[in-house]
Amino acid sequence: MNIDELYLESEADIKNSMYVDAFRKCESILYEDPRHAPAHNSLGWLFKTQFDDYERAENHFVTAIKSDPLYPHPYFHYATFLTDLERYDDLDRHLQKCMTVVTLEKSWIYGKQAIRQELQMNIPAAIRQYELAILCCVNDDKIKTYQEDIDRCKMKMDILNREEEEKESN
Repeated sequence: MNIDELYLESEADIKNSMYVDAFRKCESILYEDPRHAPAHNSLGWLFKTQFDDYERAENHFVTAIKSDPLYPHPYFHYATFLTDLERYDDLDRHLQKCMTVVTLEKSWIYGKQAIRQELQMNIPAAIRQYELAILCCVNDDKIKTYQEDIDRCKMKMDILNREEEEKESN
């Protein structure tokens, strides 16, 4: 069996929640090809989601990106990783780098920036990033989702404004 077939099997194992088998297959792949970006990405995902081993997960995501800078998947997972750990400065640097990668959809990058702003309660900046995501997007379903994100942010802004008014009146 060649490395590509083994990798596809490991992905099927992940989809079927057979994480130990997927893990072993990815490790076998990396034994044969230490720079196999998809296997590093999958191991990063496994370490993050199944083992809560964030150091090893990050190492695999970073290695996947270095091994194949045009392979898009580790950029996605690493952005989520940084968001989950509230490492927003690192996330900003990562997303700036993502803007230079031709294989990454720019609307996704703006959407990730919007999520970061929203989580930090910088709602006007989040809305602006979601608007930029819409402008870069050509998928109607994704545009609808970004519009829903904007609507959610507007609701949050109304809540924050009411809280501010209550503070001022007291």
